[in-house]
Amino acid sequence: MSFLFILFQYIVPQHLLSRIAGKIANSKNIRIKNTLISYFLNNYEINMEEAHNENPYGYNSFNNFFTRKLKTDARPIDKTKNSIISPADGVISQVGLIDNGEVFQAKGRSFNLLDFLGGNQNLYNEFSDGSFSTIYLSPKDYHRVHMPFPGILREMHYIPGDLFSVNPITVKKVNNLFARNERLSCIFETSNGPMAVVLVGAMIVSGICVSWENKRFIKNREIQSFKYPSVGNGAVQLNKGDELGRFMLGSTVVMCFPNKRVSWESNISENSSVRVGESIAIASV
Repeated sequence: MSFLFILFQYIVPQHLLSRIAGKIANSKNIRIKNTLISYFLNNYEINMEEAHNENPYGYNSFNNFFTRKLKTDARPIDKTKNSIISPADGVISQVGLIDNGEVFQAKGRSFNLLDFLGGNQNLYNEFSDGSFSTIYLSPKDYHRVHMPFPGILREMHYIPGDLFSVNPITVKKVNNLFARNERLSCIFETSNGPMAVVLVGAMIVSGICVSWENKRFIKNREIQSFKYPSVGNGAVQLNKGDELGRFMLGSTVVMCFPNKRVSWESNISENSSVRVGESIAIASV
């Protein structure tokens, strides 16, 4: 059965399917959006009591429901000075060390860090012997991504690619998965050195948004790079817990840190459930 699921993903027009899903998810037709919302409520354990707007049918599109804002106190942010918090609700797919530029994906499989960072050798050099964590967001999860550690945005790269599903089955079966899928790489300068927060697209993910840009990325199969000043007009400074971006439907967040810059919390390991605001590591500063 898993073979057929993987084969289907190779055969179908992934980007066309995702564009269609995006149009449907953004539809403001009451019947369409309410049908989709009702399906999710009936099939996933969604806690509307923590949502800023508790009425699931009070959102004007399925996407607005899916990326719903939470109440202010729904995700307390760990205030420990050097703590690094989970940027998303989800499950830790993998966590550990980057081994000679290879990042562990699943048993017997890894993805190449240089490819993952869009072939950028300078970025590769900063993280090639560092640490990483991969967080998978399932459909039931809160889908806004938050800043794991205070920092100033240095650069951002939109890297085009495939749109394979990122669920556990595909992660175990598709080589170099996260370096093949479309992704948005955000590089921050922090008191702990550089930090990469990479939002990875997937099948029927109709968009990735970041809090500092209103425009959508032109999906023309070309890498698009953006540089940001550290001070003054155009500078983007985020505190721990600030909203960084959001997924229009589910996907994955990968964080990378330089060598010996983080110590993972003792309760963080493969398949650990995490929520925004919880400490998952301690910075070395």
